[in-house]
Amino acid sequence: MSASNRFTKTLALFLPGIFLLGFNIGTGSVTTMAKAGADYGMSLLWTILASCLCTFFMINLYGRYTLVTGETALEAFRKHIHPAVGIFFIAALTAGVCGSVMGVMGIVADICYEWSKSVVSGGIAPVYFAAFFVALVYYIFWNGRTEFFQRSLAVIVAIMSACFLINFFIMMPSPVSILQGLVPKVPQVAAGSNQSSLLLIASMIGTTVFSGLFIIRTTLVKEAGWSIKDYKNQRNDALVSVCLMFIISASIMAASAGTLYVEGIGLTKASQMIELLKPLTGSFAVSIFAIGLVAAGVSSQFPNVLMLPWLLCDYNNSKRDMTLGKYRVMVLLISLLGLVVPIFEARPVLVMIVSQAFNAVILPITVACIFYLSNRKDLMHEYKNTWVGNSILTAILIFSIFTSAIGIKGVMQLILA
Repeated sequence: MSASNRFTKTLALFLPGIFLLGFNIGTGSVTTMAKAGADYGMSLLWTILASCLCTFFMINLYGRYTLVTGETALEAFRKHIHPAVGIFFIAALTAGVCGSVMGVMGIVADICYEWSKSVVSGGIAPVYFAAFFVALVYYIFWNGRTEFFQRSLAVIVAIMSACFLINFFIMMPSPVSILQGLVPKVPQVAAGSNQSSLLLIASMIGTTVFSGLFIIRTTLVKEAGWSIKDYKNQRNDALVSVCLMFIISASIMAASAGTLYVEGIGLTKASQMIELLKPLTGSFAVSIFAIGLVAAGVSSQFPNVLMLPWLLCDYNNSKRDMTLGKYRVMVLLISLLGLVVPIFEARPVLVMIVSQAFNAVILPITVACIFYLSNRKDLMHEYKNTWVGNSILTAILIFSIFTSAIGIKGVMQLILA
């Protein structure tokens, strides 16, 4: 076997995990991690670590369920719990995704607009950037094959990862502060910050421990044709994905902590970093960071537009043929939502509040569902949960309810303010 064939075969083992990584690290995640670094330095690094450990456990558990039963999550909810549960997830995740599509593309367009000011006098209008990226994502989708989706996303994720890692070394805080950040503690509200540390912790957890990841994971495992014999491959794929989540999220926090936190400069949105970092780090570092931000937005946008057709296929246990006209129309309509914020000059952060609210409600239900399914001996047989697994799941469930309550309270405060 040639070296190129070996590389292709090895890459194929990690494509499902790379797809999840692209889905997870979006502009919302970048903004949250950057704000945490700007307001509290590296003191909330432990939150990223805890979130990634929870995410690995949940990804692995949902993946194992599909390896044993051959069923995707929504198929299992419909058959073994109640059809209404599956419908709830379709409606809630789709509503959240629609808000995310609008918000993410609005932020990407805003970032590109700020960045373009250094090249063109007055900058290029955000709507042109939004239209370009909407067309790019839809073009990749038009091909219709999951493997092509995953390989395209792998390239985008590689660009994003490289950009944020380069910035980490350019703007790295002290190693001591990084190590101290791994010790769990809740800092006091930062001076001049409009967000409590508890709400920020809930936001960080919400962007990492995302229900959509676990639901889509079962689709990717089934699509890969894996069975329980491939459990090691599935676990390693999940481990690589989560390790990269931690490294990239920590790099974003560190870039902000090493610059904005040191200078005592606050942060309210991702595009602010373009103008705030320039006098501190120079145009090169800012350009690298901007490319990373755009790559993060595009990488999360692609799984977002695929969410509804994939959920419908899972629920109905039908073939995932994305070349069908009905799916192409669905994805086109969802993709066009990306133009709403630039055209109507809406505030992308407010638009994304809706998706954050839905995510907060969904997570405890997602944990409860897999708790029930993974303990059914008639489904899991000898792979039924151990008491250790159930103890971890119980802790995650309690924690998800707590963080959801904080998140919902914070969202309501923003709406009523």
